[in-house]
Amino acid sequence: MTRFWPNAHALVTGAGSGIGAATAIALAKAGVRVSIAGRRIETLEATATQLGDRTGAVVAIDVTDGAAVSGGVAQIEAEKGPIDVLVNNAGKASSAPFDKTDAGLWADMLASNLSSVFLVTHAVLPGMAQRGRGRVINVASTAGLTGYAYVSAYVAAKHGVVGLTRSLALEYARRGVTVNAVCPGYTDTPLVADAAANIVAKTGRSEHEARAALAKVNPMQRLVTPQEVADAILWLASEGASSINGQAVAVAGGEVLTG
Repeated sequence: MTRFWPNAHALVTGAGSGIGAATAIALAKAGVRVSIAGRRIETLEATATQLGDRTGAVVAIDVTDGAAVSGGVAQIEAEKGPIDVLVNNAGKASSAPFDKTDAGLWADMLASNLSSVFLVTHAVLPGMAQRGRGRVINVASTAGLTGYAYVSAYVAAKHGVVGLTRSLALEYARRGVTVNAVCPGYTDTPLVADAAANIVAKTGRSEHEARAALAKVNPMQRLVTPQEVADAILWLASEGASSINGQAVAVAGGEVLTG
């Protein structure tokens, strides 16, 4: 059975759908009090209905805004207590050939996928270190472990998340905190639905053909499920993973081989 600290409190960002929602629900079922954050309060409230008596704070936060993050984390901890487990899941993906990737797209991908991780972690991690316990799990991507064409800004941001994970893991290793990343392959989430729609728009393929093309990258010939990613996060957040630190765990059916 997965074990957690007594009265453990988790914060999951981007918890309104997909991997974030699945992770929040999995943590709540394991007995963890779960606070959730994201851009849209209505989707967060839908997730909260599935958390039962383990529901923590529900806060709309723009994770690319430093002041909003600081204020939101302060509100969450004031309402529900110190955060023991942080799951940085919020992010988004946009594609474009490199010669059509302008400064705006580049900045948006780094802000949404990398700076957001820095901002939320910067607000939470010092308190964990002071208390001598904590788990930080960053949701990166196989794009943080390898390269893909036409998503250079996204790939660069996710490589940055993996690099930040490794650096913080070493810096906080003797302070009771572990920092790890999960790197999902193409996962059946709204993000992948958007990617499939983009393929349909640009190639004229059917939605089924577009989703099949994405699934083909996985040696298992299918999309990863949000629950599979959530299960990996659940383990990394548990007491049983106390010696797992600085790792980037691929959840991708063998698409990317690490270790």
